[in-house]
Amino acid sequence: MDADRDREARHAARMQRKQAVVAARIAAAPTERGVLLVNTGNGKGKSSAAFGVLARALGHGMRAGVVQFVKGRSDTGEEAFFRRQPELEWHVMGEGFTWDTQDRARDTVAAEAAWAVARRLLADRAIGLVVLDELNIALKYRYLEVEAVLAALAARPAHQHVIVTGRAAPPELVAAADTVTDMTPVRHAFAAGVKAMPGMEY
Repeated sequence: MDADRDREARHAARMQRKQAVVAARIAAAPTERGVLLVNTGNGKGKSSAAFGVLARALGHGMRAGVVQFVKGRSDTGEEAFFRRQPELEWHVMGEGFTWDTQDRARDTVAAEAAWAVARRLLADRAIGLVVLDELNIALKYRYLEVEAVLAALAARPAHQHVIVTGRAAPPELVAAADTVTDMTPVRHAFAAGVKAMPGMEY
């Protein structure tokens, strides 16, 4: 039918224009180097998104390291899965949620210990990806100094990628990042009384 052919022709023309725009953008981005990603915001999925990239990196044969700054539980599905990967170091260094510990000195000591491990990974040229899970929380509460963290990130090997997660990313980190995603909550099952469940929340 003429109407169907016309619709198909318009669609093909639109996709050709889009293809040209995408091709031009790809051609304008020839640089290869490590990037700093920040996943922040109040919505769900910051760490989950980071672990998706982690799976991708391991699939490409990269060595990687994960340091969890706040989370203290060791029964998460992601850890159980990723610990099977020989090219990955996984460190659970947190004391748990800050509202549970209620002890700034204890949380600061834990954050400093986690940061010591993170610094080692950030200095290792063999590590292609470092995930600093919930580092933003440690920075928000000033368990760690932002300036020291930024200096270590800037001094890392040129090819190394880093993902930092957690709510309330400090402005200085956002300014230094190559890619920043702000997770915005629209709806969360917990607000409707649905409990956190294995395989979905942890």
